[in-house]
Amino acid sequence: MWIMVLFDLPVLTPEERKAATGFRNYLLDEGFEMAQFSVYLRCTPSKEAAAAYIRRIETAVPSDGKVDILQFTDRQYENIICFRGRMRESSPEKPSQLLLF
Repeated sequence: MWIMVLFDLPVLTPEERKAATGFRNYLLDEGFEMAQFSVYLRCTPSKEAAAAYIRRIETAVPSDGKVDILQFTDRQYENIICFRGRMRESSPEKPSQLLLF
């Protein structure tokens, strides 16, 4: 199961920038990888684990802005088409094993 977090957070004031940076750092601390600016991605072992991540993310969402979370299966994710410039890039591979800290 994959989780994709997409967000659009205000960054007009120093407080808003600090909240947006804090949210990005929270996602990185939770093991998400940046796919694009404001798009973070993580593989989870199950739907239940994905739900747990989503509950934790909910507590870290800044008070303003928009955060959307998509969930999709490994099978759906392997069909992603990636372009880097005009070059097509192979789809990212699912991690072969989970890292335990």
